[in-house]
Amino acid sequence: MKVSQAMKQQLVERATAARERAYAPYSHYAVGAAVLMKDGRIFDGCNVENAVYPLGLCAERVAIFKAVSEGSREIAAIAVVTANGGSPCGACRQVIREFGEETTPVLVATPDGTFREWRLDALLPDSFSADDLEP
Repeated sequence: MKVSQAMKQQLVERATAARERAYAPYSHYAVGAAVLMKDGRIFDGCNVENAVYPLGLCAERVAIFKAVSEGSREIAAIAVVTANGGSPCGACRQVIREFGEETTPVLVATPDGTFREWRLDALLPDSFSADDLEP
């Protein structure tokens, strides 16, 4: 699926809005994400922290899990917005790989709407996927 520049900008805008809903009272590092699925639907999410730190969840995984729970399992593109343009953590990169492809566009943005773009294989080289489980 070809993702237009207008769609990329829409994803960044949705992720920026989701970031406003982040629950980050401990790190104060609000993150928003928006994932475009191949069926055309967009799901967004924000990071949700917990006083027991490992129980929190990143915005990227919130958005992806929302999509999967609604029956959508193929990522076309994902946008992530942080104050400083930080890229997805390793766990999120692996979850993006589970439902995306090596060529999936990953947009990393700041709240002013500017973004950098990578293919997932640049962020997670030599990734492990379901294909590796084939006999």
